[in-house]
Amino acid sequence: AFAAALGAGALAGALAGARRVDAQGTAKATGATTTDFMVDGVHVVLRQTTANDVVAANLYLLGGTRQLTPETQGIEAMLLIASERGTKRFSKEALRALTARLGSDIVIDPAVDWSMIGARSLRDSFDSTWMVLADRVTAPRLDSAEVERVREQILSDVSTRRDSPDALVAALADSATWQGHPYALQPLGTAESIRRITLADLRKYEREQMVTSRMLLVVVGNVDRAKIEQLVHATIGRQPRGSYRWTPPPTLPTGVPSLTIAPRSLPTNYLLGYYSGPPASSSDYPALRVATAVLSGRLFSEIRSRRNLTYAVDAPFVERAASAGGLYVTTTAPDTTLALMRAEVKRLQEDEIDPSGLERLVQQFITEYFLNNETNAAQADFIARAVLYRGSALAADRFVDELRAVRPEDVRRIARTYMRGVRFAYVGDPAQAPRRAEAGF
Repeated sequence: AFAAALGAGALAGALAGARRVDAQGTAKATGATTTDFMVDGVHVVLRQTTANDVVAANLYLLGGTRQLTPETQGIEAMLLIASERGTKRFSKEALRALTARLGSDIVIDPAVDWSMIGARSLRDSFDSTWMVLADRVTAPRLDSAEVERVREQILSDVSTRRDSPDALVAALADSATWQGHPYALQPLGTAESIRRITLADLRKYEREQMVTSRMLLVVVGNVDRAKIEQLVHATIGRQPRGSYRWTPPPTLPTGVPSLTIAPRSLPTNYLLGYYSGPPASSSDYPALRVATAVLSGRLFSEIRSRRNLTYAVDAPFVERAASAGGLYVTTTAPDTTLALMRAEVKRLQEDEIDPSGLERLVQQFITEYFLNNETNAAQADFIARAVLYRGSALAADRFVDELRAVRPEDVRRIARTYMRGVRFAYVGDPAQAPRRAEAGF
């Protein structure tokens, strides 16, 4: 789940001679153009590209967990999932038959900064696919029997959410880190909140929250602006305006080191901790991204390659409006491994990385990042983050330049500033738990 971001030495070998990615990323390489405009109160960003015939349209309902309360956690996800069971225009069977005939897909991704519902289709079937997506957003049927089936489906998913050790350690670390922050609420809800949400609650939420001021539409594909304007005007642009305004969530304050232990009988032990990072609007944001990549490579080399103490080690970067960094490892020797992680963090805080080595590492990271974000749907997410986190779709084109601008002294400063106050979670043998895990962090 948290495989090394750079693959360290393995990635270096795999990418030695990989193609370079220029400063405009995939957009320039494919001759894509990006336009930013409003249609009936809906903010739209279109990246028009002729690279393929796939069209990805992601509609972001902004706010994420800040639209929720402890009692309503999961309500937006539940509403979007229930919309697949029929709209005022299409029955459940008709919706499924239409998307199957078109070869299209509607996807849902509830997250802490937004809920996304997206359409994936070929260019020739985009109009019809968009009508399905728009109808699900603006006119869900919300049949009582179907809503109850959705409730049972979500409750089943929630009940198994922590079944795997990786999922459990992630949930525990997340809870310890974001306590008191809007990100502490669950986009998919809890068993208690999902049981409490009524059909009337869903209908009220749909009336009040499906407003154009909450909508950011990002479309990537071979489709022109006039077509997008026409489709939006005829569908979601008819929704009420509302009064929503996107603002960044609060930054997570530096925390007190802690350790949460979940005893489990497992072949290995799982350890994950997070520390607070800068807001996405800060110049420290790309620098922390680079610093975690540097640390990931060093942890891989020292703990996996040299010491053979793990099969998975990482220093993840949590890419949100309010960011975080982390430390993750699975190991049968938690105390020894944690001491080595602590030593690598200290080395990053005290010594400057070699400039030429940093340049090579950043280039490897850029190549890997764009290789992993080549699809139209991934590019839409990339653009959405630029708009919301950095204030403009054009910020997406500055991504590479900002990474290359990070200097060795920036990496050291970032490590000193943010890599502390780690809230750890541990899943495994309690007798092996590093009970002084927080010491030195």
